[in-house]
Amino acid sequence: MVKGVFTHSSESRYNDQPELRYHFPQRYLKAANACVDDWIVYYSPKRNLGRGTLGYEAIAKLSDISKDVEDPDMFYANIAPGSFLPFESFVPYKDERVGYLESGLNKEDGSVNKGKMGWSIRSVSDLDFFRIVARGFPEEAAILPRADNVDSGRFPTVGFKEEQAPFVFETERTRIEQTITRPVRDRVFRSRVLDAYDSRCALSGFKFINGGGRAEAEAAHIKPVQDNGPDAVQNGIALSGTVHWMFDRGLIGLRDNLEILVSRQVNNPNEIWQLFNEDKKARAPADPSLRPHPSYLAWHRENCFKH
Repeated sequence: MVKGVFTHSSESRYNDQPELRYHFPQRYLKAANACVDDWIVYYSPKRNLGRGTLGYEAIAKLSDISKDVEDPDMFYANIAPGSFLPFESFVPYKDERVGYLESGLNKEDGSVNKGKMGWSIRSVSDLDFFRIVARGFPEEAAILPRADNVDSGRFPTVGFKEEQAPFVFETERTRIEQTITRPVRDRVFRSRVLDAYDSRCALSGFKFINGGGRAEAEAAHIKPVQDNGPDAVQNGIALSGTVHWMFDRGLIGLRDNLEILVSRQVNNPNEIWQLFNEDKKARAPADPSLRPHPSYLAWHRENCFKH
């Protein structure tokens, strides 16, 4: 097993859904197979959304590889349920002090190895993987080792280790694994979803910030975690407390085009409709790649919404 870097673009022509699967051609099959049962990091090749740089966006654990039944030359790298986690902070692929975070991209003259960088799937060392992860969750400074310790080479084989894989420091392994606990996931999910929706309830348009600077809006999972709903922004929506309560209980729902649905079981529909945007549609994130995915909206309509 080895850790990997998987290149993904929101405008990819492949049938990707990063929190569930990664679509790739046969030429990358060997590289993908090597990552089964280990962790990968998603790399974005686009200079988009004003970030001004290329870099890393999320981690996930690869569970298995399956064939694309519709195309014999294509395969799916399937993501272990509950393992996908977006970074709290976008991680540029190059650091001023250590150079490219993937050491394999560094050429002797300091330039980038464009040939390797062009690979859609490539292996990454434990040390490089940890460097990236440590920068993706900056608020974990009290949990993770200091970045300068990592960069100096004091932790040569750390990362999201498996039981059968060798490791050097059990303490460091335990600390790193804490980055994927539920409390951290909840914090990252809330941060990413509220950022996507500008801390504004998608259905009512209300935006309230309390005296401590905390938004009243909550980050709601469309497909709940207990039903294997991933912590992806596309499986989330910003809702005020009352709207969130109704959504979780199936009293309201959303069509794929974000039209609001109100259950027939609601005994005061006129009052409920007064809570929502005048056009009776939910507001989508400014970034279209972050809007609710139709598969999660369909799951909510079929399994939660009270028709």
